[in-house]
Amino acid sequence: MLPSIEQRLAQELSAKPAQVAAAIALLDEGATVPFIARYRKEATGGLDDTQLRLLEERLRYLRELEERRAAIIASVTEQGKMTPELLDAITHAQDKTRLEDLYLPYKQKRRTKAQIAIEAGLAPLAESLLADPGLAPELEAAKYLREAFTTADGANNPGVLDAKAALDGARQILMERFAEDATLLQSLREYVQEHGVVESKVVAGKEDEGEKFADYFAYSEPLATVPSHRALALMRGRREGALDVTLRLDTELDKPKWDAPHNPCEGRIAGHFGIKDAGRPADKWLLDTVRWTWRVKSFMHLETELMGALRERAEQEAIDVFARNLKSLLLAAPAGPRATMGLDPGLRTGVKVAVVDATGKVVDTATIYPHQPRNDWDGALHTLARLAEKHAVSLVSIGNGTASRETDKLAQELIRNHPELKLTKIVVSEAGASVYSASEFASRELPELDVSLRGAVSIARRLQDPLAELVKIDPKSIGVGQYQHDVSQTQLARSLDAVVEDCVNAVGVDVNTASAPLLARVSGLSSSVAQGIVSYRDMNGAFTSRTALRKVPRLGEKTFEQAAGFLRIMNGENPLDASAVHPESYPVVEKILADIKRDIKAVIGDGKLLGTLNPGRYADEKFGVPTVTDILKELEKPGRDPRPEFATATFKEGVEEIGDLKADMILEGVVTNVAAFGAFVDIGVHQDGLVHISALSNSFVKDPHTVVKAGQVVKVKVLEVDVKRKRIALTMRLTDSAPKAGSRPEQRGDRNDGKRLAQHQRQERAAPPAGGAMAAAFAKLKK
Repeated sequence: MLPSIEQRLAQELSAKPAQVAAAIALLDEGATVPFIARYRKEATGGLDDTQLRLLEERLRYLRELEERRAAIIASVTEQGKMTPELLDAITHAQDKTRLEDLYLPYKQKRRTKAQIAIEAGLAPLAESLLADPGLAPELEAAKYLREAFTTADGANNPGVLDAKAALDGARQILMERFAEDATLLQSLREYVQEHGVVESKVVAGKEDEGEKFADYFAYSEPLATVPSHRALALMRGRREGALDVTLRLDTELDKPKWDAPHNPCEGRIAGHFGIKDAGRPADKWLLDTVRWTWRVKSFMHLETELMGALRERAEQEAIDVFARNLKSLLLAAPAGPRATMGLDPGLRTGVKVAVVDATGKVVDTATIYPHQPRNDWDGALHTLARLAEKHAVSLVSIGNGTASRETDKLAQELIRNHPELKLTKIVVSEAGASVYSASEFASRELPELDVSLRGAVSIARRLQDPLAELVKIDPKSIGVGQYQHDVSQTQLARSLDAVVEDCVNAVGVDVNTASAPLLARVSGLSSSVAQGIVSYRDMNGAFTSRTALRKVPRLGEKTFEQAAGFLRIMNGENPLDASAVHPESYPVVEKILADIKRDIKAVIGDGKLLGTLNPGRYADEKFGVPTVTDILKELEKPGRDPRPEFATATFKEGVEEIGDLKADMILEGVVTNVAAFGAFVDIGVHQDGLVHISALSNSFVKDPHTVVKAGQVVKVKVLEVDVKRKRIALTMRLTDSAPKAGSRPEQRGDRNDGKRLAQHQRQERAAPPAGGAMAAAFAKLKK
């Protein structure tokens, strides 16, 4: 018997079936992954959110597999073609590919040439020639001639007019049989997966139009090693009509001729059915049938399937990269509740200014024109100084779009001219700010502000609290993914929504200041309930306890259970309401307080006291040691924020344009995006530089995400600058030296070291080839 879904998932997760069964039961009851990971550790044996997300995804797949299995069994049984052997094979199929292979001969399809031949009575001819190659094909075929006729179903059949037609019909029958043999098909699939080569050529006449795909005009790479970014580039080039992308065997550099020796796949087909050239009358006809099977049916089927699988794998990797980058951005260090001035840079239309107080409330706005064509530099400085002084601004947040460095220079002069204001300036990513500005939520949140000013508000708030502000924007619009429009939008949305949910619940939400979009990401809360919380808060004032949340319409007990632990009530009636301790666990805290005879306010934050307590002493059947341990940690640092301390990058003075960069210059920058082949870094010149994967660390790097993440402040050295093509090559290995003209990468700096050279070469194979996907990435940035 095939193991149960629980057993299969347990094996994949290296967990116990009981843990998996408990997690599945909780998910089926409507519990969210953050809630299960945090508050149901006893039930799941401590499965973390990463394991639970994988379990959730695989559970969906395996349930779909079981539904498909049941449908296939029903279909074959209804056709009266089910056998014990087939039923056993279908029952034990472990994935959808195997299941569909088994169903292929019984799948309802259009009336094929093989079916027409069977109707005409040619099946015995096909069987006899396969069973006895000693028979003469033409002589045998002459026995099966038949006039055209109408079938019992009313379909017209051309009959069998001559021996050639008989042999063609018999060949179609055998070709369909050979191509639909599940065991053979799997063998061929495995061979092509290992020995297939993806090849692309430019479509004639598309050289200029498809110039951005120039690196793939004459490209080939083993199917098994094509990385996601190159696969997606190939697919896009084919979709846009610039590239002809095909799959071939590594043994066939050129299109094979008909009379060439059988390739390994044709040999497998022949061997599977005992076909060989022994000089018998039917041998050549059978061998030709094998070749027809491979070229017309099997290879075309596998090419479509395997290229589709490559696309799916590439899409999943791209989605994973997007998700990791999004997580890093959402969990970036918040500047905190400080009055902030947001500057949305612009030239002709001016720089939009918005001042928000420590709570994020808009208190003032303005538009200044320091740049061309008005050049009102002094007037702009005066306006900014006045606003900063009036509202006690401590931070200036500058969007990184057009005129960013010019505006950064303006802020720098403001700080130099007015040291008494004690201002700090930071350049932030403005990705998605324009999307927020024109959104329905922004219209409700800031109805009195012009769309152009709303962007400045978003830029200010995302410095105060990136998570709280970015949740208002569709994750796909935040701009930290590659080829995001080329992947499955449903799968992308599901993955990114899971990231947002995990991040929001990891940090927790202040229920008295959170926006409806932020509340809607809290475990168990829908958009309507989140809006209900905001409306209730507006009408009745701030919540003073978590219990008061029960008064919100449509926030029932189940919703309260899922959400309460992630909602914070700051300075409320009960200090525990500001922590991650779930209300259902308050009795445990009361038990602890009664035992040590202390007041809750005296215990919170007393790490020395809490460290002496034994969690097992307070555990019971409902709340085990894992939960009590979490409670004690939370009491030590209630409402602890998992995000790092706030830090800023300082762009080098005098380096404002790509032309200002010099080789070997060491700069500070912010990682804006992490890809499979390296990391893009904003160094303040309106063009991100690329740190190739081989230049991220002194040691071998398999995955750039293990070294850097979006939003991280890093030091880099400039290796090469191509002003014309707007390409900047950087390294995080500050001992590297810029290459001399014509030198190869491994000749730079200390890369002559044997071990490091081997690592570099491995990374070059795994990363984009010179001028390959790296060039495409730069081209994308340039665009």
